[in-house]
Amino acid sequence: MPAGSGSDQLQDRVLTVPNVISLARLGLIGVFLYLLLIARADGPAVAILMLSGASDWADGKVARLFNQYSRLGALLDPAIDRLYMITIPVAFGVRGLVPWAIIATLLARDLLLAATLPVLRSRGLTALPVTYIGKAGTFALMSAFPLILLGQWDQLWSRVVLSAGWGFLIWGLGMYLWAFVLYLIHVRLAVRTMPKVAGD
Repeated sequence: MPAGSGSDQLQDRVLTVPNVISLARLGLIGVFLYLLLIARADGPAVAILMLSGASDWADGKVARLFNQYSRLGALLDPAIDRLYMITIPVAFGVRGLVPWAIIATLLARDLLLAATLPVLRSRGLTALPVTYIGKAGTFALMSAFPLILLGQWDQLWSRVVLSAGWGFLIWGLGMYLWAFVLYLIHVRLAVRTMPKVAGD
């Protein structure tokens, strides 16, 4: 067997447990939208959000423990994360649970990040490393939305949960924007210190 061929086969695999989990998460987006916007079944919608968050952690854990990394997984997992970060806030806006100003801020941040990708590719980069601040911001936002949804019942515990959800949302939004500023600084540094790749 040629050197490295085993690794190449591993990377080219499509049917892996992490990829199956990622595809299941993709399907859950449609289920969540139906429950939240059409059925108005907030309890099951919260369960879907929690299941999606747990499965997002699980696919990475399985990939590390059982060496089931793949090129497809490297593309699929962050793409689905981005899709969640778009569809969930928009769905909350449609239901009137979160102001559109906050949702527009989140979406504008992601659109501006996407706009920097051609600049990075011109320097031979596909993306910049994810920062701890960015991960913490995403975690806070993904925690905020199910808590805000749990806060829609007219009971004391629900109002307490709603307050916690808004705390996570404000905290996450701040870190999300801070991570964006740091990202732009690194993009500027890459432009100033790295030459353009051939053909650009």
